[in-house]
Amino acid sequence: MTVMPNTAVALQSEQALARTRVCSAEPRRPPRPDGQDRYTISEVAAFTGLTAHTLRWYERIGLMAHVDRSHTGQRRYTNRDLEWLDLVGKLRLTGMPVADMVRYAELVRGGEETYGERYELLEATRRDVLERMAQLQDTLAVLDLKIGFYADAGRRRHDAERDASRQ
Repeated sequence: MTVMPNTAVALQSEQALARTRVCSAEPRRPPRPDGQDRYTISEVAAFTGLTAHTLRWYERIGLMAHVDRSHTGQRRYTNRDLEWLDLVGKLRLTGMPVADMVRYAELVRGGEETYGERYELLEATRRDVLERMAQLQDTLAVLDLKIGFYADAGRRRHDAERDASRQ
């Protein structure tokens, strides 16, 4: 069975996203106030759900900016680092390739003159997300159709059995 993409659903999704260009979720409050916001790698792992290995890898590949160190060499993350990791998590959910996330991180570190490139990268990611959302909406419609079919078939079978038992 071939199902054509539901352009009306895709258009509605795109219009809804256009109305809310800003993330509507309440920003997470940092665990500690600025100035007292020094976290160990294990604390950051607990806050973010990432492993210490992943956090070190992010730093190694340039996805994380330089993380401060204590006098003993232990990493000390800040609230700003936690905010960045939250964004990286969102970018991962979009399906953005790691190479593009690293490129975005480099652009951020490049300052205001990279706004245009950042905009293009995020717009391309947004288009990909909208396309996948439309595909998922279409897939959901097919699943709903099949679920409805089997629910109706089950009711008809139950009704037929009940009618047969009355006779």
